[in-house]
Amino acid sequence: MAIVSLVILPLGVFFFCSGFIVNLIQAICFVFIRPLSKSTYRKINRQLAELLWLELVWIFDWWAGVQIKVFTDPETFRLMGKEHALVMCNHRSDIDWLVGWVLAQRSGCLGSALAVMKKSSKFLPVIGWSMWFSEYLFLERNWAKDENTLKSGLQRLKDFPRPFWLALFVEGTRFTQAKLLAAQEYAASQGLPIPRNVLIPRTKGFVSAVSNMRLFAPAIYDITLAIPKNSPPPTILNLFKGKSSVVHVHIKRHLMKELPETDDSVAQWCKDIFVAKDALLDKHMANDTFSAQELQDHGRSKKSLVVVTSWACLLVFGVLKFLQWSSLLSSRRGIAFTVLGLAVVTVLMHILIRFSQSERSTPAKVAPAKTKNEGKPSETGDDKQH
Repeated sequence: MAIVSLVILPLGVFFFCSGFIVNLIQAICFVFIRPLSKSTYRKINRQLAELLWLELVWIFDWWAGVQIKVFTDPETFRLMGKEHALVMCNHRSDIDWLVGWVLAQRSGCLGSALAVMKKSSKFLPVIGWSMWFSEYLFLERNWAKDENTLKSGLQRLKDFPRPFWLALFVEGTRFTQAKLLAAQEYAASQGLPIPRNVLIPRTKGFVSAVSNMRLFAPAIYDITLAIPKNSPPPTILNLFKGKSSVVHVHIKRHLMKELPETDDSVAQWCKDIFVAKDALLDKHMANDTFSAQELQDHGRSKKSLVVVTSWACLLVFGVLKFLQWSSLLSSRRGIAFTVLGLAVVTVLMHILIRFSQSERSTPAKVAPAKTKNEGKPSETGDDKQH
């Protein structure tokens, strides 16, 4: 515990201090600018969110030196960040969301990268609050409650002023071996293809997203993440420790207009995509690469270096001036207050790390199959997981 605290404390202080500043400005803009012009608010908030997310991109790219190898065709690579898109991805590691942010940053749309998240995420200090200001969609994993929330949130994106990505993890929870065994048992009981590397997708949220986004989002990015055999798993804790990893990303672009029209057909399309994704991961496991596609490379972002350096100079100057003005460290009470503040930051960082860990994620419950009046089996579990 003490060693971990020493590792994360300096970065934690830096991140939370700058993050609280960003949150404060976001709140001011939300109260005073958004009622007058939602478009202006979104443009300003896009820049503010990017200032915060770039710190995590810097940790990913430069502090830990995680390598992202992107396998896709040149046309998809050219269009990334230049169009509205629904992003569907397997939920393989603790930091899939951060891989998405890094890809969005390299494509020029980090400030307008959105996601469908579980409701508890918005209460995370700094990160969750900024997601809320940035119009992320928060669900309770209960379709009776979430259907209208998702629909209204998707409809609000119609007039989004810049190209955005909306990420949707249709497996509904992060991959673990225990969850895979449960998915395999369920698939066997229902006569479905037995998954080996993915979980069974929960399609109601995906169907709703396609239905509501058809007219203004031209593409779906089908993303498959894989970790090479010789690479340590990328986790938040490993990132803060500066431990490098390698992530392979396969991207296939589907035109929204080419998807089936009916909800049932869209749901089946999603399931078929995950069967194909499972087979693709089998090939990756055998070859340790997505060799069928060309390897594309944006390179690491220098913008994150500039932003982090600027934040560091601003915060160091501010802290020195504050200490000079307050004489905080010249009394026992001031020292105790400082130690308490550092302890709070340490606790918050541990909460963030624990929240991101796959083994601590809550799996959606899969209900037993029920038979409807028509005699067709219901699509189980979709009321709990999207």
